[in-house]
Order: sequence, then C-alpha cells, then structure tokens
Amino acid sequence: MNIHEYQAKQLLARHGVAVPLEIPAKSAAEARSAAEKIAASGSAKIVVKSQIHAGGRGKGIFKDGFQGGVKVAASVDEAGSLAERMLGNVLVTKQTGPDGRRVNALLMAAAARIKKEFYLAVLLDRALGRPVIMASTEGGMDIEEVAANSPEKIFKEWIDPAVGIMPFQARKTASALGLKGELFNAGAKLVTGVFNAWWECDASLVELNPLAVVELAGGKETVVALDAKISLDDNALYRHKDIQEMRDLNEEAPLEIEASKFNLNYIKLDGNIACMVNGAGLAMAT
Repeated sequence: MNIHEYQAKQLLARHGVAVPLEIPAKSAAEARSAAEKIAASGSAKIVVKSQIHAGGRGKGIFKDGFQGGVKVAASVDEAGSLAERMLGNVLVTKQTGPDGRRVNALLMAAAARIKKEFYLAVLLDRALGRPVIMASTEGGMDIEEVAANSPEKIFKEWIDPAVGIMPFQARKTASALGLKGELFNAGAKLVTGVFNAWWECDASLVELNPLAVVELAGGKETVVALDAKISLDDNALYRHKDIQEMRDLNEEAPLEIEASKFNLNYIKLDGNIACMVNGAGLAMAT
C-alpha cells in the first residue's frame, strides 16, 4: 500500500525524523488557513505541493494546461490561488500515464533554504534476505539514473535483522554523505529514525529524495526530510490499524480495489487476455 507524502512524514516524525513545518489541506479554505499559519511562523515563501501517488509532480502538467504540481508562493493570497487551481484538477506526470491523477489534497510547507541535497532509502535486499540502507550525495535525482551512470556514488549498508541498525552503521551512512560536526550527529540520528520507521511500520520502502541540509533562521543548519515516500507491506497491515486508515482509494484502480476485497492481487497489463496464477514468478513466466 502506498501513502501520500504528508502521511509518510507523519510516520517518520513519530520516529524522530526531522521534517519541515508542513500542514496538509483538502480544501481551498484549509489551504489558506495553513498558508497563514506558515507565514506567521516567519517563512517568507510557501510551497504548495500536490498530493498524489506518483513522482515527477513538480514537472507535471494539469489537464487544463496549468504547469507544475509543486509551486512556490510569495504570499498567502498567491498560495490560496494556487490551491484553488490545483485542488480537483487532474495532474499528469511521467509516472501517472496520460490519464493523470486527480488532486484531492495538498501539502502546504514553509519554503526551505536548501544548502545540500542527498538521497536516502531503506528497502529489502531480496537476494540477501536482509534490509539495506542506500544513500547518495546525488539527491533530488532519479536514483535509477544514478545507479546506471554513477554506481560508485551509491553507498549501501546491510542491516542484520536480528539486531537492527547499530550506531556505527548510522554513523557510516552519515559519513558517506559527507556530513560533519553537528550535521553528522543529526544525520546519524535521522538515519536511525528512518530505519526504525521502516522496520516498525512493516514498510517495503522508505525513501527520502531529497534529504537535505537546510539553513534555519539565525544561520544554523540542520538535516530534514524534504520529500518522503513510504510503501507498506499489504500482508502486514493487519498489525497497523492506524496505517490502514491512511489508504486513499481515490489513488487506486477500481479493479484493484474490487480484487483486494477478496484478498486477490490484481495487476493491470496491456492487451485483453487475463492470466490467473498462483504466484508472481509464474505470472511473469506466463
């Protein structure tokens, strides 16, 4: 099961992961109220982020021709106007296909003064049967592109599931990102929090892209999760009633929803011949 960015950050925050000041909104009125609170906090600009289960939102195009599913507003009024343009509109990105996804929620955020961007993820290495932390100094980019063109820029640290993440492994990851001083300590703490969120939520993927060093008021720098994606193991959702409530059926295909009622996995493919199989391997071979 996939969840929205704002929901992913709520889960991460529970595990001590630093996130920016952000407020979700599902109506234009809520968006304006959130923008007012963010402006009152001292933020000069407000970021308006469309919430859909797809990447490439910033470069996406709405069906009415409006460009960009992530916008920066210079005032509360501008943020409110952007919210009105986005909510209820259909956003098309490279991951949604031509049909796009309807935007039913926004994430209003304080604009961050970004100094550096990184990539950080925790996932399962199926070949070794253990979790792996992946990190890169090439944040904000497609990690698959980085892996193909510059594999040496991706750091990997495998975790023993019997003991969980050890302090030295969190420090190794922070060091691989080039963090030093207070940022090193903050980075190691964040890495530990991200892994613990992955483990305790029974996630299949926790991805921060970007993880960033940002400048706070007064010039102090810290490390925060600027963007976050979490995919959860459907087979373990029975252990997480609170996470089950985060499911957004508007983001799922009707046939997938119907199949899930009978504990079936439905994957839509091209063509008009259906395959009913008892395993993913057999399905791919067929």
